[in-house]
Amino acid sequence: MAWLTRFLSALAFLAIGILFSPETFGSKSDGGHSSRLTIFLKLSHLLSFATAWGAALWVTFIGGIIMFKNLPRHQFGNLQSKMFPAYFLTVGACGAISVATFGYLHPWKTASSSERYQLGFLLSSFAFNLTNLFVFTPMTIEMMKQRHKVEREENIGEEVGWTKNAEVAKVNPKLAAMNKKFGMIHGLSSLANIMSFGSLAMHSWYLAGKIQL
Repeated sequence: MAWLTRFLSALAFLAIGILFSPETFGSKSDGGHSSRLTIFLKLSHLLSFATAWGAALWVTFIGGIIMFKNLPRHQFGNLQSKMFPAYFLTVGACGAISVATFGYLHPWKTASSSERYQLGFLLSSFAFNLTNLFVFTPMTIEMMKQRHKVEREENIGEEVGWTKNAEVAKVNPKLAAMNKKFGMIHGLSSLANIMSFGSLAMHSWYLAGKIQL
């Protein structure tokens, strides 16, 4: 239940922050209700974007590399097969919230050209994540399981940080064909993930220009 404790602690700090915010006690007569709604939508957008950005940064550039260098290759693959669906689902859900809140705050008919571009970036990130979640990730996992089976027959796959796969594939046409197909699918998945991350990076620049510190 440690995760629940951490979640409740985070909610408690968020509630305290809201309670002591000057906008919390705004007068309804001067548009306070509308202001509170706007702040709530901005908060939802910011937290969703930050969660998506942080998750993408960690999985793409930090966590995956650390696991690859320290886990047996098959164990690493099996772990990734459990993590990636959850990762893409989380980032996709955050992307949906970001798109919805930004679209509500900046209706298309009255939005400036830069705001329309930002909505496009958010939609692109969301679309790339959905593609990974429903297309590339299931294909990658299925292909990985098939390749693991062949590798176990060749007594390889338990290496840490390196692989005997390429060497064995030279004399095993079946494994060589699997490697080619897996590489193509995994490459497309990685490209979609990078494109999603890049779209979020573009939006981070926009948000930085709006924040007053």
